[in-house]
Amino acid sequence: MLIRHPPDIPPSDITPPEVYRERRRFIQGLGAAVAVTALGTAGHVSAGSRLPAVRRGSHVLDDAKTPYRDVTTYNNFYEFGTGKDDPAAHAGTLRTRPWTVVVEGAVKRPRLWDIEALLRLAPLEERVYRMRCVEGWSMVISWVGFPLRELIRRTEPTGRAKYVEFVTLHDPAQMPGQRRRVLDWPYVEGLRMDEAMHPLTLLAMGLYGEMLPNQNGAPIRLVVPWKYGFKSAKSLVAIRFVEKQPRTAWMAAAPNEYGFYSNVNPQVDHPRWSQAKERRIGEFFKRDTLLFNGYAEQVADLYRGMDLKRHF
Repeated sequence: MLIRHPPDIPPSDITPPEVYRERRRFIQGLGAAVAVTALGTAGHVSAGSRLPAVRRGSHVLDDAKTPYRDVTTYNNFYEFGTGKDDPAAHAGTLRTRPWTVVVEGAVKRPRLWDIEALLRLAPLEERVYRMRCVEGWSMVISWVGFPLRELIRRTEPTGRAKYVEFVTLHDPAQMPGQRRRVLDWPYVEGLRMDEAMHPLTLLAMGLYGEMLPNQNGAPIRLVVPWKYGFKSAKSLVAIRFVEKQPRTAWMAAAPNEYGFYSNVNPQVDHPRWSQAKERRIGEFFKRDTLLFNGYAEQVADLYRGMDLKRHF
């Protein structure tokens, strides 16, 4: 299995981010916008489409939000390629309508949800969250969605449901990155049931008041702000309630590097680089990484008594 990793010394450690990113990302972002516009009448809801009424949620940071263009042109979505600008360049092939998400497993009320029904399932909220990538960069993003626990409550899990498994679309025709064996497709992630039920855990369908762009996980994705970004699975097609801990994509690929919990922790380094510092996109200097990405007050009790170096 071939796994591409970022270099130990990224260009951002040498050159200010806005210098080395701007020209390439502007061109890539422009190309992606043209592609999405061209395909917008064939199973797509274009980025920029307004969402239904959105209320201001209770979890809104005072931190300056990362510009929309940065959020939509610099990200990880290996289904469209391993480069940071690959998703914006190639995600125009993804058809987001029609779209369904199956909710199944150890539940009393399994259901195949249409995306339009999910948009109406609960009031949509704006949540401004810090997001931290395992590679050392971070953003502050305005998501639009509703707490995952709203869906869980309607599904009525049984006593056998200990974990929730999330599965991304597997369709190499739409997702060209899946034509390479970078990971074992489809992409699978998982949470413990109490993590999934936490009020911070979000099912997102929008960014900055607009529909999710394809490259950011359209039409629906998971957002877990106290964990590294790869835990927040994108373009979901299945949510399964299971008894055993799911075998997630990155654990299968490199279990010594990517644990099941993947909580942001400055005291637990990646085997090949430190996690003590991070660089927020748009800033030159690094800042200290915060335990649980700054959400320790809200989530630390979930891990009381656990050895976070062992359960990384």
